[in-house]
Amino acid sequence: MTEKIFMNKVANGKADILQEFLDLLNEMQVAYCVIGGLAVNAYVEPVVSLDLDIVIVADAINKLNKSAEHMFTIKRFPHSLNLKSPQSDLRIQLQTDPRYQAFIPRGVKRNVMGYEMNVAALEDVLQGKIWAYSDEQRRRSKRQKDLADIFRLVEAYPHLRNALPNSIKATGI
Repeated sequence: MTEKIFMNKVANGKADILQEFLDLLNEMQVAYCVIGGLAVNAYVEPVVSLDLDIVIVADAINKLNKSAEHMFTIKRFPHSLNLKSPQSDLRIQLQTDPRYQAFIPRGVKRNVMGYEMNVAALEDVLQGKIWAYSDEQRRRSKRQKDLADIFRLVEAYPHLRNALPNSIKATGI
């Protein structure tokens, strides 16, 4: 079984929504990079996730929204757009927090679960996880996953420990 088939089985996919979404971004020539758990998977041993957290260049959000509305149900939140397809359990979250825009030009092509995609640079993935963990508005379970992802990155790349705030270092990393 290939990684793509595995990913689609986990996502209960009736269609390869992840590939369709990546194809749409490429067809529209929208600059993007993957952040979040799948981005962590690009650098360390993968963990299954049904979330695709992604940031796209800010001036393409409305254009993408229009092009994607026939494929997805789209919900707006203060710092994200969530895209959901009836064809899959995959959850696509477009991060609209402007802090992430700087990640896009530093993104690198990586293979993640059998998909070729632009992924945030290692240090940017870590920074995004630090921001997510530090957001006390997030559910506690999400913050714990963020902390686990930070641990995974630092274990694989010990030099990243220097970039951690003291509050995270105090957790025992």
